Amino acid sequence: MYLWIKAFHIIAVVTWFAGLFYLPRLFVYHAQSEDSISKERFKIMERKLYRGIMMPSMVVAIALGIWLVWLVPAWLSQGWLHAKLGLVAALLVYHFTCAGMLKQFAADRNTRSHVFYRWLNEAPVLVLVAVVILVAVKPF
Repeated sequence: MYLWIKAFHIIAVVTWFAGLFYLPRLFVYHAQSEDSISKERFKIMERKLYRGIMMPSMVVAIALGIWLVWLVPAWLSQGWLHAKLGLVAALLVYHFTCAGMLKQFAADRNTRSHVFYRWLNEAPVLVLVAVVILVAVKPF
C-alpha cells in the first residue's frame, strides 16, 4: 500500500510542478500580447490550467504526502522532512501568489512586464532541485 501511495504522490507532485512551471510562462506571453484575441485566449488557458490541473494536483499531492507521513511517523523526527515541508509551504505561497496574478490578468489589471514573469518562472526550479535532493539523499 505504501508504495502505491508514494507512486501517486510523485505523480501528483510532477503534475503540480508542470503547472507551476507553465502558468508563469503563460503570464510571460500574456504580458507580451497586445491584441484582445490573444489576451482572451491566454485568460482561458491560464484559468483552465490553474483550476483543472494545478489545484487538483496540489490537493492530491498534499493529501498523499500527509498520508505518507501518517504511515511513517518516524520521518517527523528527521531534519530532511522539516526542510522539505518548509519548501512545500513556500510552494503553496508561490501557488496562491500565481492565483492572485491570474486574477489580475483576468481583470486586465496586470502591471508587471514579461521580464518579471520570466524571473518568477525560475523559482519553482530551485525548489524542485532542493526537494528532490532532500528526499533522495536525506542529508540530515
